[in-house]
Amino acid sequence: MHGVILDADSLGPGLDLARLRGQLDSWDWHGHTAPKDTATRIRDADVVITNKVVLDAEAFAGASRLQLVCVAATGVNNVDLDAARGHGVTVCNATGYGTPSVVQHTFALILALATRLPEYQAAVRAGEWSRSPFFCLLDFPITELAGKTLGVIGYGTLGQGVAAIARAFDMDVQVAARPGATEIPVDRVAVGDLLERADVLTLHCPLTEATRGLIGRAELERMKPDALLVNTARGGIVDEAALADALRAGAIGGAGMDVLTQEPPRDGNPLLADDIPNLIVTPHSAWGSQAARQRLVEQVADHIADYLAGRPGNVVAGPEGS
Repeated sequence: MHGVILDADSLGPGLDLARLRGQLDSWDWHGHTAPKDTATRIRDADVVITNKVVLDAEAFAGASRLQLVCVAATGVNNVDLDAARGHGVTVCNATGYGTPSVVQHTFALILALATRLPEYQAAVRAGEWSRSPFFCLLDFPITELAGKTLGVIGYGTLGQGVAAIARAFDMDVQVAARPGATEIPVDRVAVGDLLERADVLTLHCPLTEATRGLIGRAELERMKPDALLVNTARGGIVDEAALADALRAGAIGGAGMDVLTQEPPRDGNPLLADDIPNLIVTPHSAWGSQAARQRLVEQVADHIADYLAGRPGNVVAGPEGS
């Protein structure tokens, strides 16, 4: 069995890859793969690992030996699942590996925004504290989270993890019904109603047709003027130009974004302008603790071993039409 990993460098440094490498007889190990090279690189592969490299219908058509695709991520929007099924290829994704890291990062963004940490740090470095007639600086309003409402859109493992931390801060947690739902469960809130109630809105839903552009101009207008928006889910869920305008206009209080529509943002992005107040943008790093990345590698190794043993796990598409 021959394996190909298309974007190994995206897993980051410092990992033990011995168990993963030991699953197959031979490997082609690529740090990065450009779109023009994908079809050629997987042509003779039995197993392919991809994090973000796109596997489209053309790639599958040219890979006659391909049996298994392991996506080294939870989201599988970079893989044409219909094409995989049509060519009898099993596709597995990874889940749960990054929960502690993403939950921690999400709350780091919430706390930094609520305490105006970037502004206070910048003020200290600019000498404002040294020049102050008082023992402290209170130039930027600090928000206490206790008693505030956290709105959660996407209540899987990540959303539940963030909710648990929020309750420790004595926040009131309210969870949105599935976007587009016509019936609202008794323990859920319609997305539109949640927009109006939330002091902090955090996104943990996948990028689907139902969630693409979920938070646009109209939705931002419904939020409280001091509300915080945090997205550690997927770019494309939030209309970035609309968010930039809302922050400049003071229509919402602040935002923390770990994901953008295009990653990396080589062609620029509305949220990368330097005149947007109370905005923190991090480079899709919420998942990236070394512990989380090692769990991911081990999970991918498990998927290959399970497939070879005839019991594939975490199957999102398979030759039987799953």
